[in-house]
Amino acid sequence: LNKTMFIVRSLSSASAAITRIHRLKYLRHYPTKVILPDGSSITIRYHEPRQIIKLPLDISTLSEAEAKLRLARRRPKTKLKEQEEDLAHFDARKYLHLIKKK
Repeated sequence: LNKTMFIVRSLSSASAAITRIHRLKYLRHYPTKVILPDGSSITIRYHEPRQIIKLPLDISTLSEAEAKLRLARRRPKTKLKEQEEDLAHFDARKYLHLIKKK
């Protein structure tokens, strides 16, 4: 037999933990990009089909002004109240420019 046709890899529990998966598409694992808090990114295999996972930032490492800005962005936005139009004071001439003439 030709020795070049067979690729032999010695597998053990020690080497399996530090080597990469030797398949491009691993069963039910999807390539996912993880964005670390410092802005760097790594690619991992994740069990859900997600493209990006952004890890949260530790607020205790930020300055006071930056921490206040981040916390203000997390607060829920206030919804604008809809004003009801009074149909008694409806003016049709206001919408004449929207009608096409034949």
